[in-house]
Order: sequence, then C-alpha cells, then structure tokens
Amino acid sequence: MPELPEVEVVRRGLAEHVVGRTIEAVEVLDARSVRRHGPGPTDFVARLAHRRVEAAHRRGKYLWLALDDGSSILTHLGMSGQALIGAPDAPTPRHLRITLDLDDGQQLRFVDQRIFGGMAVSETDPPTEIAHIALDPLDPRFDDADFVRRMRRRQTGVKRALLDQGLVSGVGNIYADEALWRNRLHYARNTRGLRVAEGLELIGHVRDVMTEALAQGGTSFDALYVNVNGQSGYFDRSLNAYGQEGEPCGRCGAPIVREPFMNRSSYRCPACQPRPRNGRW
Repeated sequence: MPELPEVEVVRRGLAEHVVGRTIEAVEVLDARSVRRHGPGPTDFVARLAHRRVEAAHRRGKYLWLALDDGSSILTHLGMSGQALIGAPDAPTPRHLRITLDLDDGQQLRFVDQRIFGGMAVSETDPPTEIAHIALDPLDPRFDDADFVRRMRRRQTGVKRALLDQGLVSGVGNIYADEALWRNRLHYARNTRGLRVAEGLELIGHVRDVMTEALAQGGTSFDALYVNVNGQSGYFDRSLNAYGQEGEPCGRCGAPIVREPFMNRSSYRCPACQPRPRNGRW
C-alpha cells in the first residue's frame, strides 16, 4: 500500500495539473470505486460537474481536492490506486475506474487494479470523514513531544504504535521498518519502556526517512506505485531493512531477517535490533 511519501508525490502532481481547473465531465466506469459515496455513482457525477478545483491536500494516506462550493473529493489509493493525468484520447489504461475531464483538455484518471481504494464527495473541506486520522510527521502542526507522551502511555509494541493512524498517520510497513532500523529498536519493544529521548529520536527518523523517500519520488516495487505522469520512485534502492532479507546490514554486516508481523512481514537486523530483554516488551 502506498505510504505517505508516495501519496505526497501524487498530491504534488495534482496540485500542479488539476488545481485551478474546472471539471467539465465525470464518468464512473466501475461503481465499486465510488462505493464510499453513499448516494451512489449518479450523484457523484452530478456533484462534480462544473466544479472548480481550488487546492490539493493530504493527511497521512488520504488525498482530497478542495472544490469551489466548499465540498471536496476525498480519495484513498488503497493498495493499487493511481491518479494519472493524460489526454482523453490517450490509450486507455487497464483497470480504469473513473475519469474527470478538465477544462484544459486534460483528463484525471483514477486507475485501481485491486479496487481497495476509491473516491467520494465530502460535504466539507477538510472532509469530516477523516477527522479521526492523526496528523502526519511532515505536517508543520505535528507535535513530537505530544506524540511521544501518547505513545509511551500505551502498552504495545513500538511498530504497532507507528502503524496506528489515530496516533500518527502516513506510516506504513516500509518506513516503520526503516525508522526502527535507524533507531536500532526491535519492532516489539514495549512503548512504555521507551525513554523520552528514544521516542523523540524515533519520530525524527520517521520524518527523515520519509523526507528522503519523497525526494526520490517515493518507493516503487512494481508498476502500481507511480506519480501522476506514470513514473516510478527510486527510494527502494536506498532501503536498509525493508525487503532486504539475507542482505548484509549496512552497519554491522549481519544478514537482515524477515519475521511475521500482523499478517505481513517485519525486517530487522538481529544484531543492531536485538529482541528486548528484562521484560521490556
């Protein structure tokens, strides 16, 4: 699933190509991609026709386009969603689900192979539907000290805390593993056992690794993760832990290991990130 850097790359592309444009026509090719829009596809189309896009925003992994009537188009990419810009007569991509024709002759296309993502019209800007989603580490309003206080009150593993979108948004498996590797923390380390300095260092590493990934266009392991022009990111070449099973640790040379974690995998260096001792789970 795309994480914060990948979604921010898409947001920047939308800000460049869609903001200031008027939506002239909308077509829903697969109703499943607007299933979160309660009134249905017909209403979705009617609500967007002739609306002007005023801004492109993001919170964590959610995107929304602010419209001139105070409403917004809320978008989640899910596991395979893409927001692509192109000419209406360009070859139709596989898994095309929604098209929005813009007044400059371009077309915003929502493509989604697995259909876990989708679009919906929200009555508000920002959408009330994501009010429960926490700020992300790249938001200037994010409070590191408050995050550490709330994290240390919990009785859970540190990686579980990083993946909790109600505590901090935008962090997924890739960047959690990378930040924990940089901080030399085991993913199951109990948050109550973390020192304040360790927590502050950890969120700093989360921010750093996301910023570095963003500078390289995000992390693309396959053709599903692309920007609005269909281009892949290159941060996968800079990963130290995630996806590096069997490769030597960049610090100590020990082979990186992969272990089951929450129906997915977690990658760590067994030497730099040893299992917690003395009940510090």
